[in-house]
Amino acid sequence: MAQKEQAAEAAAPASQNGEDLENLDDPEKLKELIELPPFEIVTGERLPVNFFKFQFRNVEYSSGRNKTFLCYVIEAQDKGGQVQATRGYLEDEHATAHAEEAFFKTVVPNFDPALRYNVTWYVSSSPCVACAERIISTLSKTKNLRLLILVGRLFMWEEPEIQAALKKLKEAGCRLRIMKPQDFEYIWQNFVEQEEGESKAFEPWEDIQENFLYYEEKLADILK
Repeated sequence: MAQKEQAAEAAAPASQNGEDLENLDDPEKLKELIELPPFEIVTGERLPVNFFKFQFRNVEYSSGRNKTFLCYVIEAQDKGGQVQATRGYLEDEHATAHAEEAFFKTVVPNFDPALRYNVTWYVSSSPCVACAERIISTLSKTKNLRLLILVGRLFMWEEPEIQAALKKLKEAGCRLRIMKPQDFEYIWQNFVEQEEGESKAFEPWEDIQENFLYYEEKLADILK
């Protein structure tokens, strides 16, 4: 644990005082500032503003975005119809378990077999082949789980094995769709850190709607 803490401190000097993270719209500068130490899964309820601005941006070419950010909402329903909702987020370094795998390892084991679970993921990019297989396997074994995945970008969507994996997800009953601008706003309001005592309005980036339509068309072509 001490090694992790030391690594984190060494990796984040530019962001500790917050001054270097304000008003950064340059993706390359953001990429430099949000590098995290490898071999660590980070969990929490809210993610830093600039992580969201860089990692969730639905750009066509996602250079430098080598992490997966997964925000989740879990609705647990008992036999009487009572629903209890919880939420949080996971992130990963791709040198170790992906955020999707981390969800199944750290969250799903706590599920009560007597309850029904409707889970929504808001993920920065769509699953890789291995994660898609893990999702399919978990859904087949966990009959009280229903999963909706909303993604900001499609990961390597031109690769045949990725397309086949996405099709298998649909066949397994997993619902998959591209995030609309309203979904990014929902993440901003519910999963992104806000300054104490104030809540800033979500400011859509210039091409958010155009890129949504681009990815929506690609996903529809893959799943048809």
